[in-house]
Amino acid sequence: FSGADLADGSCAHPTIPGRVSPLLPANHVTMTKGTGLVHTAPAHGMEDYSVASHHQLPTDCLVDESGYFTEAAGPELKNKNVLEEGNEAVIKMLQAAGSLLKEEKYVHSYPYDWRTKKPMIIRASKQWFVNTADVKAAAQDVLKKVKVIPTSAVNRMLEMLDRRTFWCISRQRCWGVP
Repeated sequence: FSGADLADGSCAHPTIPGRVSPLLPANHVTMTKGTGLVHTAPAHGMEDYSVASHHQLPTDCLVDESGYFTEAAGPELKNKNVLEEGNEAVIKMLQAAGSLLKEEKYVHSYPYDWRTKKPMIIRASKQWFVNTADVKAAAQDVLKKVKVIPTSAVNRMLEMLDRRTFWCISRQRCWGVP
């Protein structure tokens, strides 16, 4: 059968009892990149997030900021590191449920942290978006008080701030990170 036959279908979640996941079409899923069927993790990738947003799905993040499964992942995974013992726990859970079709070693191309040289996982974080002239004016006033080197860059930054329509107030990175 074709993939279109699966449209509007659903499947049981392999590790969270009672959770049903819809089968959704996505432009980034193609036969040239694999089977054409993939899981969706809206809190862990831009393409998945876009598909979930389009279908008004929740962006549940089952991983905390330290890389450990949260309570929402279930008691068997809670407090296990995703890239270490959590991975093995998921494999055992899939085996126990009879849902593991194949297991093999695979070298995943995770992004790596430039300081620790360890793999990183991408996860959603809370952000607040505002669209207000007050914020823009305040940001421009504050920028005028900052000593910028070279001084010629101030006007360019003020012009950029003036053109910006949406603002994301976020603390996702530490200062000094390239």
